[in-house]
Amino acid sequence: MTLLNTLHKLKTKKIRVGRGIGSGKGKTSGRGVKGQKSRSGVAIKSFEGGQMPLYRRLPKRGFNPINKANVAVINLGDLQRLIDIKNISTDVKINIETFKKTKFFRKSIDKFKVLSNGDFNSKINIEADYCSKTAKDKIEKAGGQITVKNQSK
Repeated sequence: MTLLNTLHKLKTKKIRVGRGIGSGKGKTSGRGVKGQKSRSGVAIKSFEGGQMPLYRRLPKRGFNPINKANVAVINLGDLQRLIDIKNISTDVKINIETFKKTKFFRKSIDKFKVLSNGDFNSKINIEADYCSKTAKDKIEKAGGQITVKNQSK
């Protein structure tokens, strides 16, 4: 016997399903009866036999950043109102701790941004993480000074 003949005999014959009851794989073609799995072209994707599927076991992250900074926004009009009702003093440097002490910001706030909405006419010294250009102009026009920590060029 040659090598070619032995290789030919090692090949297993393909089982032809659905070719009559005498073949052993006739009628339902080894799929059982009825139900989704017996139909052609149907697969139960990510079904793990009742076990919690992988996509539900893993934590959901999506587009929510994990280390997102809690940034609060304060308008100059609100800042002026706090100064007018004497919650904030103009002779000390105003920063995030000042707002947390007056309970204007929650304790969970990490940074804050100054925006220019409202009228402003107090001479203050403020230290902020972010600031809009118009807010900076309004503060400097009123004779105040603003220091921006995270100034991006």
